[in-house]
Amino acid sequence: MKNLMLLTAFLLLSFASFCQSEKFISAMKKNISLVDSASINNKPDAFVDLANTFERIGTSEKNQWLPYYYAAYSRVNYGFMQKNPVNNDAIAEKATALINKADSLQPGNSEISCVKSMIASLQLMLNPQQRYMQYGALSDNLLKKAKEQDPSNPRPYLLKGQNLQYTPEQFGGGCKTAKPQLEIAVEKFKTFKPATEVSPYWGKSYADMLINQCK
Repeated sequence: MKNLMLLTAFLLLSFASFCQSEKFISAMKKNISLVDSASINNKPDAFVDLANTFERIGTSEKNQWLPYYYAAYSRVNYGFMQKNPVNNDAIAEKATALINKADSLQPGNSEISCVKSMIASLQLMLNPQQRYMQYGALSDNLLKKAKEQDPSNPRPYLLKGQNLQYTPEQFGGGCKTAKPQLEIAVEKFKTFKPATEVSPYWGKSYADMLINQCK
């Protein structure tokens, strides 16, 4: 009888855990699709709403790093869409707090290093001439780290190529230096498989667009 009660309790806990997991996956998939939509339709305000939604999911699912990752990713994309970079530092501060939460739950992750690099690039944009030595170097070092953490990840190469493409040629940028990085990204996207159905997969179409601009 005791064994039967223990088995019943175990099954009930397993079922509750399964339901919670299904609810989490469903919420994540729904909002990740909205991230794609906000990018395609160029809707910066949608990224603020998504950042808040992902943060609430993270608060509910305390051991999950991906909600905080996507919250930070949404914040930094909102920043990149602003015509005036005057608020970049404030946006970067919010994104940093979120990505640090993700990092505490999933240290040594290549995707997290990529978002940290994006945040540094956002801060660089506020004053490129004065900030390059600090934030340009930080962004580059984080991408090197991301490549080491997961050599199969195409996003560090995509971000490095993007950074080079939008850097003036007199400072070592332009298509000539960007194209090799973008070509590696495109090749890696052909074989890259996300770890889960809600893991990061973004960037393929953007890599294709950037490399086509260099032809």
